[in-house]
Amino acid sequence: MSAPATAVEVPEQRAALPEDSPAEQEVVLAEESERGSLEIHPAVLRKLVQRIVDDCPDTVRTRGRLGGEHGATARISGDAREMDIAVELALRYPSPVREAVESLRTKLVDEMGRITGHRVRAVDVTVSALLPENRPAKVE
Repeated sequence: MSAPATAVEVPEQRAALPEDSPAEQEVVLAEESERGSLEIHPAVLRKLVQRIVDDCPDTVRTRGRLGGEHGATARISGDAREMDIAVELALRYPSPVREAVESLRTKLVDEMGRITGHRVRAVDVTVSALLPENRPAKVE
């Protein structure tokens, strides 16, 4: 048989913080040049651009030569902080092409700046196809 459990009262314990602890100090970040560096591989930038374009409501996936489907293709050029983007895509017909492309350019500039901190100098868009509305938009 086991012995009955005995209740033991444990006093509340709190850690003492010294007066100059980080919890009570204002947090000061190091200067930007002293924080380190960030490099984003061009392939990552390209895939990010393709994802942003494919997520736009007016773009559609196209069938490839071998029967599969693919979305937009992109090329990135420029230096570490400023880039030029070239995109080839298909739009849903009857989307207004100029408005769709302008909306896409704005979204690319905003999202790439927000996500990567890179400045987009130019966005060249080639619309390779206009596909009918009744075609399935995207394959998930």
